[in-house]
Amino acid sequence: MKHKLYYGAAWYPELWGEAERQADLQLMKETGINLVRMGEFIWSELEPEEDVIDVRPFAGHIRQLHDHGIDTIMCTPTATPPIWLTHGHPERLFVRADGAVMNHGSRQHICTNNPYFRQRAAIIAGHLARELGRLPGLVAWQLDNEFKAHVAECVCDTCKVLWHKWLEQRYGSIARLNEAWGTAVWSHTYQAFDQVPQPVATPFLHNSSLVTMYRLFQMEKIAEFAAEQAGILRGYSDVPITHNSSVAFHLDNEQLYRELDFASYDTYASQANRHAYLLNCDLWRNFKPGRDFWLLETSPAYAGSLTSYGQPHPDGYLIAEAVSAYALGAGAFCYWLWRQQRSGSEQTHSSILSAWGEPALGFDNVRAASRARLAIEPHMLATRPVQAEVAVTYSDRTKAFLATEPHRKLNYRSLLSDFYKRIVDMGIHRDLVPEGGSLSGYKLLFTPFVHYLSPEFVGKALAFAEAGGIWIAGPLSGGRTAEHTLHTDAALGELERYAGVHTKYVYPMEGTGSIGKAFGLSAPLSLWSAVFEPLPGGASVIGEITEGRTPGLAFATEQQYGRGAIVMLGSLPAGGDGDQLLRALIGHYAGRAGVTLRSDVTAGTVVCPRRGSSGELWTVVNMDGLGGRVTLPRSGQDALAGRAVPAGPLTLGPYEYRLIALEE
Repeated sequence: MKHKLYYGAAWYPELWGEAERQADLQLMKETGINLVRMGEFIWSELEPEEDVIDVRPFAGHIRQLHDHGIDTIMCTPTATPPIWLTHGHPERLFVRADGAVMNHGSRQHICTNNPYFRQRAAIIAGHLARELGRLPGLVAWQLDNEFKAHVAECVCDTCKVLWHKWLEQRYGSIARLNEAWGTAVWSHTYQAFDQVPQPVATPFLHNSSLVTMYRLFQMEKIAEFAAEQAGILRGYSDVPITHNSSVAFHLDNEQLYRELDFASYDTYASQANRHAYLLNCDLWRNFKPGRDFWLLETSPAYAGSLTSYGQPHPDGYLIAEAVSAYALGAGAFCYWLWRQQRSGSEQTHSSILSAWGEPALGFDNVRAASRARLAIEPHMLATRPVQAEVAVTYSDRTKAFLATEPHRKLNYRSLLSDFYKRIVDMGIHRDLVPEGGSLSGYKLLFTPFVHYLSPEFVGKALAFAEAGGIWIAGPLSGGRTAEHTLHTDAALGELERYAGVHTKYVYPMEGTGSIGKAFGLSAPLSLWSAVFEPLPGGASVIGEITEGRTPGLAFATEQQYGRGAIVMLGSLPAGGDGDQLLRALIGHYAGRAGVTLRSDVTAGTVVCPRRGSSGELWTVVNMDGLGGRVTLPRSGQDALAGRAVPAGPLTLGPYEYRLIALEE
């Protein structure tokens, strides 16, 4: 059983002298920091020349931290290979699709598939694990740093060879690849696997299958590298392993965390974008169900680099961030960074201390958030987040499909975040569930914007509906095959038969004057849309197109399936009227599904339900700085103030948080 909540910061002892390090250690204790993350950029410090390796200074840092009551998460430094590894060796460097070869000077400039890089990465990871892996105070390993944050798919010669091997393993014969990809279009038929190009520059666009498969191939290879590094660490250390990822990076997080021990992420969402901050909590909680996730990087005040900077957090927001993260399942809440860097490309990034050692903007908020952490800690340790009754499907594979086929610059992250925000603002407790995740215990499932619905996922969703759940599929879901081609039996393939519909047309709604009506509301329709006719004896129409190119057809239908239902949402209602229509749809089906884990709460305030042996605990947090209100369904006890709270309205001030133990 865990015994504390971690409150941490990134520390770079290699950049400072002993006097600064000692001052840091003392101030960390005063600030409430009990976890330090370090080492992600130290390769040249550990190995200044090839095979001249000394990790002993970092053993000393871990011991010093431990002596001050501070635990360590140690990183492998493979994101920034030293100059000797790449100088004079362009074949080891990352190559962009336009042919540009990355060079030393930033990070992620090497191809992680290069065999010599893999060999050296294994050696440095082995040294770290052998010498540090069993030190007291070492509580976790972090692999690398932000895989694929700055780069996407590499097209170097190493990747070309691996690509051809991957294709042969996947398809077996070149004839099968040609058939699956439909390469006869534009005379792209291949005679051997080694003829299949990488998606480098062409006069127009590549075949969709080629581009999407290359993205998936690269996602598999970075997960393979992570698993390889984790295996090396486990040979010498029992400490759990994670990685600091993001929904924005070019990788498959579900695949990545399959081989790791717990899930972690970085986020720099602003106060204005607070729903994106909450989305991360609701997603990372479900990559490794039942285990705490760690937030490993967020800014004390604002993000910044040489070319940009963010808006500073309002006073008090940091407390709301920390409390909501812990309440939604975080075991650690950490800042980037402790002491401002005096050089490099991120000098302008906010920090807890300035480069000259004085408290920086946000320092007081960091201390206040630490006090909040201590106040809520016993209550968080005695409870666990309650599984939601509403699930939203999350798919990193969909990022690959939408990157290949973005229509008018559609972005999966933005689409999903906007859809998710409505559910949050309606006070519905929710989980973002990866494609491979379990649907057990849920009542209502949303699967928006997932181009390709695998047979495994469809089977799971059908079983969910059969057992009484309501599955809402779309918009933009189901219209592509595994190879990123069109279905030829029906626009949405087998899904149409289960949903009791025939897709009459698929076309872009923007600019067509299309209006949809459902639940007594009308709104413009948008995106590439599927419009339906019910099959004989099949679905009922719940949303009809009343104006535009296809009046009289349906944009939303419902089909009974077993004890539940399949709802097809073929188009996305847009604008203010569209927002109201979507809220009506969400509310209607939440009611139909019997969703009870929801609260009457004002937008900008969130309820995070938890449960322990003593019953249900609501953590209520105002995140918009405007104050808010929630209606308590039952009387209870203010867990922090130690006084009774009646059922009914509970008012919160700006960024205020309350812990309410509800009576059973």
